[in-house]
Amino acid sequence: MELLLTKSDHKILSMLSDGKRILQVHAESEQTKEDKIFVGDIYVGKVRNVVKNINAAFVEFAKGQMGYLSLADKVVPLHTAGGRGDDRVLIGDEIIVQVKREALKTKPPALSGAIDITGRYVVLTIGKKGCNISKKIRDKAVRSRLLEILGEYEDPGYLLIARTNSAGVAEETLREEIEALLKRYEKITQQGIYRQPFQCLEQAPPAYLADIRDGYAEQIERIVTDDEQLYTQAETYLKEYSPQEQDKLVHWDLKDGKLDAVYNVTRTIEHALMPKVWLKSGAYLVIQPTEALISIDVNTGKAVSKKKDVQKTFAKINLEAAGEIAVQMRLRNLSGIILVDFIDLEDKEDQKKLMECLRQEVRKDPVQTTVVDMTKLGLVEITRKKGRKSLYEQIKEIETKQSERQGE
Repeated sequence: MELLLTKSDHKILSMLSDGKRILQVHAESEQTKEDKIFVGDIYVGKVRNVVKNINAAFVEFAKGQMGYLSLADKVVPLHTAGGRGDDRVLIGDEIIVQVKREALKTKPPALSGAIDITGRYVVLTIGKKGCNISKKIRDKAVRSRLLEILGEYEDPGYLLIARTNSAGVAEETLREEIEALLKRYEKITQQGIYRQPFQCLEQAPPAYLADIRDGYAEQIERIVTDDEQLYTQAETYLKEYSPQEQDKLVHWDLKDGKLDAVYNVTRTIEHALMPKVWLKSGAYLVIQPTEALISIDVNTGKAVSKKKDVQKTFAKINLEAAGEIAVQMRLRNLSGIILVDFIDLEDKEDQKKLMECLRQEVRKDPVQTTVVDMTKLGLVEITRKKGRKSLYEQIKEIETKQSERQGE
């Protein structure tokens, strides 16, 4: 795997490539302001309203910026000094919250009182307790080793989670990271409670640097950039947070051609913004986001066969479509409820193989994705956890702001 960092049309693009195609794209404005809100930012917020019938509170966490705080997870937010000593969240409370999801369309950013302090190999969560190991680590001996290490740092004030890429990491490295996370934890819990509302206690890195931190679960072999400024920023970030990985950073040599051309960057993004996706068989997908959900329709298109083989052809197209749907969900960063209308299959065994194939393909996605079931109408329901905006929304927002700047 390679992580590609480049600039294009006032955008900073962070892309994950498997060498054959780009699998994931994050886009940010090149004109990033200091007051920009990132997923992972930690603020002192003030509760402006509590709505009991939806079990939620609305919190002003940055000046003039409201967020939605669900009270259903029963996490008790950390109150500032002088706050009440009980578990309630009331209007006027000053609490420490973290941005968990960007604002999506008409919905405000989602906040939580469970504060994730994220490292490369371990996550420390304030507001929960215990020790957990990533479900993707299945080796019992590895899980036991990691639990033993985490257990030495167990405390009722936080939860420790070993990330997927912690499996092969040296014990000394894990302990060093846990110690660093604990220092950040102490700073937030001991100093943050004395800060004023709307102050940012800790700002998450922009997406292109967060991808460097989070990308090692993907077994990234190279971090490639053709931009001098991005190279310097990535180098500085690696020196501070991952010195042993510095040799993976590569400054792209233009003698090898333009990075955009070699990796088909522009073409990939252009196609990812179009509703129609052609498959090798000649069939195609139509992807249509709506306010409530995302619909994906599988069509036979140019794929033809003899009439007697029509069901076999349909089954083959559906399996091909399942793989491409998993790729497109990740590439376009589609989230929420996704309904897929596959080509109708008469054979129950073919339906079973299709569902197994789809579940296997979505397991490759680092974002929590669940294939729920096939409805009575033959539609397959998928849910994908919301976090960042879709690729279309990311790019549209950048282009809109750039147009506004040019008009000033």
